[in-house]
Amino acid sequence: MNTTLAQKRSAYALDQVIQLENQGIPKFDKLASSLPAMILQNGFGQTLAFLLSKATKNSKLDDKTPHFQAFKIITQWHVNQGKLTKNDPPAAMTVISEMPQSEYLHMQEETLALLEWVKRYANADLLSKR
Repeated sequence: MNTTLAQKRSAYALDQVIQLENQGIPKFDKLASSLPAMILQNGFGQTLAFLLSKATKNSKLDDKTPHFQAFKIITQWHVNQGKLTKNDPPAAMTVISEMPQSEYLHMQEETLALLEWVKRYANADLLSKR
């Protein structure tokens, strides 16, 4: 049975949100709810840069922050889709900042579609319903 891209987005988002809930990452649901609007207002690359800046503490990226986890979810999705080669922050940001506008806009639209699933699952409080 073939799965649609929407089904793949949903499955990926569900898996990522469950992992975050199992890790006890705080306040991810609030951040997930605000990300689509942030991308539409500020742009895709700017939002990713914001996530990295908020995840930086004492000049080091803290991978336990919801901001870093959101960055990782977004970039890993694009790695899985073949748009990025890795989700390492410097490499991902370099590729995104140098890509043609049409590819950039396609990645932005794909990210918005993914984040609709992430947002819904993050706000569903999945672990308490098991």
